[in-house]
Amino acid sequence: MQTDKKKKTSISPHIEDTHAYMKKKIGLDKSWDLGYRELVILGHRIQLYYVTGLCDTSVIQEILKILIEINDNESESKKIGEIIENRLVHQQVEHVDTMDEAVDEVLSGLIAVFIDGKDYAQIIDVRNYPGRTPEEPDTEKVIRGSRDGYTENIVENTALTRRRLRDENLRNVMLKVGERSKTDVCLTYIEEVANPDLVTYLKDLIEKVEVDGLSMTDKSLEEFLLVKKWNIYPLVRYTERPDVATSHLLEGHVIVFVDTSPSAIIVPTTYFHHMQHAEEFRQVPAIGTCIRFIRFLAVFAALFLLPTWLLFAVEPSLLPDKLSFIGPNDEGNVPITVQIIIATIGIEFLRMAAIHTPTPLSTAMGLIAAVLIGEIAIEVGLFSPEVILYISTASIGNYVTPSYELSVANKVVTILLVLSVGFFGFPGYMIGITLYLLFLIQIRSLRTPYMWPLLPFNFKAMTHIIFRMPVPNTKHRPSIVHPRNNYRRP
Repeated sequence: MQTDKKKKTSISPHIEDTHAYMKKKIGLDKSWDLGYRELVILGHRIQLYYVTGLCDTSVIQEILKILIEINDNESESKKIGEIIENRLVHQQVEHVDTMDEAVDEVLSGLIAVFIDGKDYAQIIDVRNYPGRTPEEPDTEKVIRGSRDGYTENIVENTALTRRRLRDENLRNVMLKVGERSKTDVCLTYIEEVANPDLVTYLKDLIEKVEVDGLSMTDKSLEEFLLVKKWNIYPLVRYTERPDVATSHLLEGHVIVFVDTSPSAIIVPTTYFHHMQHAEEFRQVPAIGTCIRFIRFLAVFAALFLLPTWLLFAVEPSLLPDKLSFIGPNDEGNVPITVQIIIATIGIEFLRMAAIHTPTPLSTAMGLIAAVLIGEIAIEVGLFSPEVILYISTASIGNYVTPSYELSVANKVVTILLVLSVGFFGFPGYMIGITLYLLFLIQIRSLRTPYMWPLLPFNFKAMTHIIFRMPVPNTKHRPSIVHPRNNYRRP
């Protein structure tokens, strides 16, 4: 075996060298899940390598049966390579010339066939990843619409997308990331629609990733793609719905799939992309617009209700006479600002407990939190009733937010605004909101303005953000993705 400048080991024509390499490289005699079988066909030694848990046993048995039958039906031993390749009646068979490629393919769930006297290996794609069947995502449910969703199988995910988008220009470019994990990453886009500069930029970023492995799959990859890694706001959008991903592909976005993750990454995205939900597009435009308005109101309340109410509570002189009822009648034994912070953290306790609590016990936990903790906290004077009311309203607004990442970021901003108002009153309120807006304006998501189409302002695009437009009226793709083909009609 020889090694080139890139330290890639070529396949030796001597099959003993191949077997020794496999034993040393992947621990063939130590790992029980690594399969190996040697046959003698037309006087040549043939070796097969595979991972038992990633290949269907019946398919391996069928391949062995076909190979053994060559001895009964063929006699031209000099053409052993061509004969074996012709007998491998599977949809994907390719040649590799280096042991590094062969090892990567075997560990990815494919079968490698080595032939004594040949300096290449034949790779058969018969992988069968264990996993669940497609089902509707819990966080993106709709009343009307498909009930399938992405799974942890990247091959299945690309198939779900291809089923909805049978365009000859749809491209699925497979890359590998991770020195040890060798995780499959798929870049999906429509060649005649997506901006080629964006595709090249993303591909270069992914190929430059240097890491042992993507332990948290798509989330780990996201941190390599983004420059501002400490930014609390989501700069990419996640979805588990194939119809949502397909809709963005048609707009000119690029989708990134990472194997073992049920989520697809949509890039580039803006703040308003995280405010969209599939339910709006499953209703008639008028109802979809109403749902969108209500969602905007809920997100606005989640952000600004608590600091605004706190401002009026600490400075009641700002209230007109008709709204003088706003503010706590009894402040209790704890300052209102501290009450809000404690209650907000308490809501987070409940949320995290609900995630880690088995479903049959979560109902009981909710009753305990609402009846015992909430009522007793009010009676002993820890919280005032109005604090509980506004905290609950803001929490509902966070749950209405379609993007979980956006809702968490909004919670952090709300706490900072509450602290600003609690310490500095009205000046703190105005300065806090101004700094928050300036912070959003300067964010870039893969070189895309985060607040587009509000800033920079685009009237036509902003109309589509505010109103759920009828599909026949949507003739152009969003200009923010710089599509190659801007017109959405054939």
